[in-house]
Amino acid sequence: MNINDKLESTVFAIFGGTGDLAWRKLMPALFDLSRDRSLPVNFAIIVLGRSKITDDKLRYHLHEGVNQFSRRGMVQGEEWNQFARHIHYLQGDYQELQTYSTLADQCTKLEMEWGVKAQRIYYLATPPSMFGEISDCLGKAGLADDREQTRIVIEKPIGYDLSSAIALNSKLAETFDESQVFRIDHYLGKETVQNILAFRFANPLFEPIWNRRYVEYVTITVAEEVGVKNRGGYYDGAGALRDMVQNHLMQLLCLVAMEPMVSFDADEIRNKKVDVLHAVRPIHYDAVHQSVVRGQYGKGWIGGKEVCGYHGENGVAPDSQTETFVALKLFVDNWRWQDVPFYLRTGKRLTRQVSEVVIHFRAVPHQSFPPEASLDWKSSRLVMSIQPDEGIVLRFQAKHPGSKIHLRTVEMKFNYQETFACRSPDAYEALLWDVMKNDATLFMRADQIEAAWRLLMPVLEMWEVASPSDFPNYAAGTWGPEGAQGLLAQNGHSWPLPTELVHPAEPACEVHDLGEDGGVLKEGK
Repeated sequence: MNINDKLESTVFAIFGGTGDLAWRKLMPALFDLSRDRSLPVNFAIIVLGRSKITDDKLRYHLHEGVNQFSRRGMVQGEEWNQFARHIHYLQGDYQELQTYSTLADQCTKLEMEWGVKAQRIYYLATPPSMFGEISDCLGKAGLADDREQTRIVIEKPIGYDLSSAIALNSKLAETFDESQVFRIDHYLGKETVQNILAFRFANPLFEPIWNRRYVEYVTITVAEEVGVKNRGGYYDGAGALRDMVQNHLMQLLCLVAMEPMVSFDADEIRNKKVDVLHAVRPIHYDAVHQSVVRGQYGKGWIGGKEVCGYHGENGVAPDSQTETFVALKLFVDNWRWQDVPFYLRTGKRLTRQVSEVVIHFRAVPHQSFPPEASLDWKSSRLVMSIQPDEGIVLRFQAKHPGSKIHLRTVEMKFNYQETFACRSPDAYEALLWDVMKNDATLFMRADQIEAAWRLLMPVLEMWEVASPSDFPNYAAGTWGPEGAQGLLAQNGHSWPLPTELVHPAEPACEVHDLGEDGGVLKEGK
């Protein structure tokens, strides 16, 4: 196991550490950090749970998860054993102060062994209903007194609506300072999401045209091929708007639309994001149907297999009116983006998995070429692909080789894996590393959470009183309800088909002549 003697001693206390999140995400991420010399010499992982289980049995269970989900594959026994000796189990009830007293004693004992004061990170991998109560108990047990060395990490969903989000933020503020609260949105840990900032503000080529003068519209898509899997009980009480739009898609909107930051200071960047949400044109209650489309999937075919509709999923009520698809049209009312539509969509059981941001540029002000030269004309666009492909594609016009003027759409592609010849770290690795380093740049602040909820509340309120009459309204394996296309078509816009970033392996070639069909005949060098 690799360790870093320059990092500060750390105790990770994972509440709900016997659950699925710790098994699939947190422990593999911590293990991979240890492989990359990104954990300190002195560290401990205290797993808190209610089950009666021994340290050895817990370590065996976690080992299975690491073998399946570590980005480096199967783990050798000795390497795992070195890491596993840092894992300890604490059984207890999260509502009893005795649990927290025992946790405090364990932390003190570890610090005495190390001979140094350690930073303490409390990760709440529990149902959201427990967040406030655990925070209270940590405060009563004196486990949150050191504001410089103590942090609390919570997962989404952060609230069910605006009032519950405000209540949770207020409850956390009773024990922790805002600087100690790390609200995770794992999307922000993805390399390709972080690269949006790098692409925009580290390159002088694109920022000057990143505005209403050159951009006609923006589309943001987070599409899933899977259904609700084993999350039917949770999802049926949430829906796509709460589960995806309020956090993931709003985060992407902020990164795309924000103004340049003065520095890379965490609050400077988060201030710019909040400015975007404050500038988004409100969705009025009586105009929700003009700006938002919702859908629910029925039976269909995916990957050559027939799949059930939403009502047939485990944990879903047979008459459920919960949306599994949402598309929105938003406007950011400021000097940079005035009257430029931002179209957001997300859904389950769509044609394929894809997450991407597409900047659609305006056409040239005057078309100088003859009509026959541009029969295949397609507008210029920039695609930032987040997953499963990772990279950037720029589409533009070029002259096709030959004696006649014929314009053809071509692409310049950047692929993460091909360029850097390595696999991107898991999002949780990046986020856990930042928590250890006390860097809140990629984490959501209370005012940002509340601003996003405030924007979407008219939609939720309208949907509560106006039940959909056409659910299910799209078949699994399609791109959603027809109304989602109409949302763009009224402005002459359309959703783009996902961009492929995979480059076919082929020898270098030279162009010698044009085929009869206008294709290029190639000859390997």
